Parts: sequence; structure tokens; C-alpha cells
Amino acid sequence: MARGLLLLSLVVLALALVAERRAAFRARLNASREVKPVDLPHCHLIKGIETGAEDLEILPHGLAFLSCGLKYPGIKSFDPHKPGEILLMDLNEEKPQAVVLPIHGQGLDRASLNPHGISTFTDEDDTVYLFVVNHPQFRTTVELFKFQEEERSLLYLKTIQHELLPKYLYVAELLGHKIHIFEKHANGSLTALKALAFDTLVDNLSVDPTTGDVWVGCHPNGMRIFSYDPENPPPSEVLRIQNLVSSKPTVTQVYVEEGAILQGSTVASVYEGKLLIGTVFHRALYCKL
Repeated sequence: MARGLLLLSLVVLALALVAERRAAFRARLNASREVKPVDLPHCHLIKGIETGAEDLEILPHGLAFLSCGLKYPGIKSFDPHKPGEILLMDLNEEKPQAVVLPIHGQGLDRASLNPHGISTFTDEDDTVYLFVVNHPQFRTTVELFKFQEEERSLLYLKTIQHELLPKYLYVAELLGHKIHIFEKHANGSLTALKALAFDTLVDNLSVDPTTGDVWVGCHPNGMRIFSYDPENPPPSEVLRIQNLVSSKPTVTQVYVEEGAILQGSTVASVYEGKLLIGTVFHRALYCKL
């Protein structure tokens, strides 16, 4: 009898722990949050992007690179067999179109390209390089490309394992609902300045080079990303943070949508009054602010 009671107690304790962990996990994913739409009137979906544009980067002269087609365990994919792509948009055009950049060079398995984050670097000769986080066979590498502007193509150079950091380092803590701000010193060390908390899962960060404002693609309800339901798709949210390093930053909800138009926003970036919004696995939006 005592043995049976002990076994029953252990089962009850195990179930309680599972329930507690599940509740904590749901809380970190904002599983219960509903959104109130904030509309932008001059937006349209970008033709040719149907499997997500998880990250994007806009150069100072208006060329935008988008990493598309991310596939990752536990994340919905609308075309799991299609290789990922890097797309280009020229935001100086009246009606910019997204075009796939051909990739040249030896050593990259094009069929396994699975791009995630993307960053750019421009050298003193105005040559643009792309650093693309890649997940071939769900491993993680960083691929270095040279942008060949005249040909509108990419030249694969090599696979690398490190990145350079700017003066201030902004870190998005997705499940912690926070953005951490660090200051980088001349010797390479970092000092934590502060952390901002949000009622949303903050994903990719983009800094407007003109104003210094930080634009954030967010997941108001992260549970809907990992438990995809076409009848209740993941919503999208874009935040603009002004004076992030100051004692009183200003946070503005620029765009919020329940998932009927755009599902699972991950990144937002601006150029001269134009806004691009990308997603994990869905589509991408082009807006005039």
C-alpha cells in the first residue's frame, strides 16, 4: 500500500512539473496574447516571396537584400523542398520588384542553401559583401558572398565562423522579450548598459542609418509560430524604437496584423520613407510610410 502511494505521489509530482514547465514555456511564447491591428495604408505584398523573408538588409543607397526560404525544425514551411534564395530589391525604383540573385563560385552546395540572418559590409572601394547565416542539413554556418552589382549576382567566397561588431551592440532575446544594449570598447570588451522589456517576442533588429532608430520585427504570439494553424495563423508586429540608448526611449507600434495578410513577422527595415517587412515562412510586405 505504501509503495503504491509513493508511486502515485511521484506520478502526481511529475505531472505537476510537466504542467509548470508547459505553462512557463507558453508564457515565454506569449501564447495567450491577442493583437489589436495597426494598419499601414500604403502597403502591398511583394510578388515572388511565398516562403518567407526571415531577414533583410538595406544599403544606404537603397538596394535591399532579403534572405528567403528558411526551413527549420518545428517551423512551418510552405515549400520544404525548394532551396533558399537571396533576393534583391532596388527601393529607388517607383515600383521595386524582388529578383533572385544568381550565385556563382565553387564550394557552395546551392541545393542545401537555407539562409537565416543576413548582414552586409561595404569596404573602402564600395564593394559590398554579404554575411549569410546558413543551415545546410540544419547545421549552422556563415557564408560570405561578394555582390557583383553590374551583373546583379553573388560570388560565393568562403564559409566563415565569426563576425565583426559595431560600437553599440543590440541583442534581441527572443524568448526573454527583451533587447539588451551593450557598449563596445576599443579593446573589444563589452559593457552592459541596460535591457528593455516588451510584451512581444523581439526578433531581428535593424538600425536606420539616418536617424539611428531601431526597427524590430516581432512575434506577438510565438506559440502560433511553433503550433501552426491555418485557421489561427501567427500575427505580425513591427516596432520602431527611437533613442534606444537614452534613458527614455520611445517605442511605437508601426504595424500590427492578425495574420490574414502577413504571418510571423521577423524583420523590418526602412529606406527613405519605404518599409520592408519579412517573415519566417510566409510572405513579405512593401510599404510607403
